[in-house]
Amino acid sequence: MNIPNPEFYRPCVGAMMINHAGQAFVGKRIDGAETDFWQMPQGGVDPGEDMDAAMLRELEEETGVKAHHLSIIGTLGRELFYDLPPELAGKLWKGRYLGQRQAWYLVRFTGEDADIDLAAHKHPEFCAWKWVAPDLLPDLIVPFKRDVYQVLVAEFSDLI
Repeated sequence: MNIPNPEFYRPCVGAMMINHAGQAFVGKRIDGAETDFWQMPQGGVDPGEDMDAAMLRELEEETGVKAHHLSIIGTLGRELFYDLPPELAGKLWKGRYLGQRQAWYLVRFTGEDADIDLAAHKHPEFCAWKWVAPDLLPDLIVPFKRDVYQVLVAEFSDLI
């Protein structure tokens, strides 16, 4: 297996947040509201930031969920990489990266749906959200991230 050179990929964390019924959270991106693609929370890691802290920060920024409503079940144990499609390459992140390298977490949401607040951050990323069966995740994401979601569903299925 060829692992891409990490310096060409933006460091990122992602979280498969599941509820008590084993359903996964997905949000519809504001900048893609006209499409029917949904994704799990993810975002960049700040220089020097601890990965657990980055994941909790991203979840709070994107979902409004506070850390006391979350329990880390597990991590993937390796980074997953994806490349940006040609129409986005050179445009996102000032053209610095070919794609992202992501550390993924499986976290249990212990709060109530009312604890989810997409407008909690001054720059919301999602315009809508829903709970879905994890096996549906690869069908909901943009095609260039589909392989990542297939790995996540396969690897986390026993822990859900």
